[in-house]
Amino acid sequence: MGINLSKGQRIDLTKTNPGLTKVIVGLGWDTNHYHGRHDFDLDASAFLTDANNKAVQDSDFIFYNNLVHPSGSVEHTGDNRTGEGDGDDEQIKIDFSKVPANIHRIAITVTIHDADARNQNFGQVSNAFVRVVDEESKNEVLRFDLGEDFSVETAVVICELYRHTWEWKFNAVASGFAGGLGALCRNFGLDA
Repeated sequence: MGINLSKGQRIDLTKTNPGLTKVIVGLGWDTNHYHGRHDFDLDASAFLTDANNKAVQDSDFIFYNNLVHPSGSVEHTGDNRTGEGDGDDEQIKIDFSKVPANIHRIAITVTIHDADARNQNFGQVSNAFVRVVDEESKNEVLRFDLGEDFSVETAVVICELYRHTWEWKFNAVASGFAGGLGALCRNFGLDA
């Protein structure tokens, strides 16, 4: 069993786990029952950013319509449109050995598809978590449960995996945004 983190905590990934090069970032959530007409469709994404925390090109944004980074370092395993079932609802695989040298951070985010049109927000989402699993051994390295701190937000930066000298670290961010995917893209330097 991995380490449980709280918001704002940072932890070393590769230094304390020698040989860790391939991880699966699993994200999961439940939706609270409400009287809307629409199912919730939450979407995980990854932004690969430079030293200024900006994505240099559109291909540095990995999501359901761009599943694999050109380097092969980050791969989204596909869109789960309902979040039904137990365990991970969506997964992003990362191979640290293939991450290009100009990439300093990989921000893992979740947005609510058509949130404004459906009158949905993260205040209606519960039991949200992210976990990092060693792809080779299948052992959970760490887990971060987001808690219930959100209300009107439609997008959340869940965590960041970032380089520190030659090692990779994990930062439990949990920073919410109004404005959905467009706000996230602008935050990371891309046109929405």
